[in-house]
Amino acid sequence: MEHPGQLDFETLAAHAGAHRATGETRATSSALSPSTTYTYDSIADVHAALGPDPQGFAYSRNSNPTVATFEEVMAELEDAEEVVAFGSGMAAIHSVFLGMGLEAGDSVTVASDLYGATRSLLSLLASFDVSAHYVDIMDIRAVESALKNARSRLLYLESISNPLLRVPDIKALVKLAHRHRAVLVVDNTFASPLLIRPLQHGVDVVVHSATKYIAGHGDVMAGLVAGTASTARRVRAVRTGSGGILSPFDAWLAMRGVKTLPLRVARQSDSALEMAQWLESCPWIRRVYYPGLASHPQHERAAELFGGRFGGVVAFDLSGNRETTLAFIDSLRIIGSATTLGDVVSLVLYPPLSSHRMLDPNELQAVGIGDSLLRLSVGLESVRDLKADLHQAALAVGISQTETAASLLT
Repeated sequence: MEHPGQLDFETLAAHAGAHRATGETRATSSALSPSTTYTYDSIADVHAALGPDPQGFAYSRNSNPTVATFEEVMAELEDAEEVVAFGSGMAAIHSVFLGMGLEAGDSVTVASDLYGATRSLLSLLASFDVSAHYVDIMDIRAVESALKNARSRLLYLESISNPLLRVPDIKALVKLAHRHRAVLVVDNTFASPLLIRPLQHGVDVVVHSATKYIAGHGDVMAGLVAGTASTARRVRAVRTGSGGILSPFDAWLAMRGVKTLPLRVARQSDSALEMAQWLESCPWIRRVYYPGLASHPQHERAAELFGGRFGGVVAFDLSGNRETTLAFIDSLRIIGSATTLGDVVSLVLYPPLSSHRMLDPNELQAVGIGDSLLRLSVGLESVRDLKADLHQAALAVGISQTETAASLLT
């Protein structure tokens, strides 16, 4: 559908997949096409649909109408020439590494504060002689040294790091990567395109676990790669060969989730800020990690990049050891324990035994993940109820002796 000029993000999201022509009508909801195969009157048309730049649809491992519509929706939201959709975020990341042409003997420079499964994938690539050089992404000199000395073909980081919520200097890193002829890839999962569209800042490739904020309801597994048409073509070729395409039904569900993305992320960001400010005042909390706090080292940078909202994830260190922290999780009544984020319900995660379980104790310590660290994905519940749940869990494990919850009412 033609748009009357540049529409705002909220309008694009609300109209995700809608108004597509079906004969002489236009549906107000996106269409679901579950067919695996599509036929044509001419074999030439079949071959055209199977080409590297497909004209139509032939086989749903290559492309599918519903998936293609979702890709178009996300290309608008990420301000990308094209988007390629996958069956998971890790499938998307894997296809970027392969699609960017990494070969034996190549190296990549990677932020040390990174999702554990991405580190595991890089460990697998090491068996093919692709080496990863981990650096403190906040140390621009260290990043430049790694890019220069290792002659890295790719620089990989997250717009908000998992799980310590650090915010890199994307503008400086863009200049640095391009100076050393490295492709800059940013995982934008924690921020979502509502907070930042990295391609507008000069980033080359953006990846998402669309399982999280984009789909947003805990019922879709999906991944995205956003970039130029040239990047998309290379990544799409990997997807076709590996079979990692998103299913039509999940694409349809994800588009439905996109319609409320601005509302959800705005509410979750506001609630997360309130939760972070309250947690900072709790005597049973050692430290709170949240870019919206004035105490956060990159607060001013985050405010500039994200336009005044800071995402729906808060991390914090409890006053206790591993045993106390695990008991605290088990004592929660409203907040669930799960290995994901960005859902409409609040979820807590213990990184040493979940997202970063593949790291040994020394590696965990090196990246700043302690035995009492928890990552809280704030959902759409009442903030008062979330505070009360955390407080009663602190009482249950004996790290708080304050029986009254009066402070929760403010």
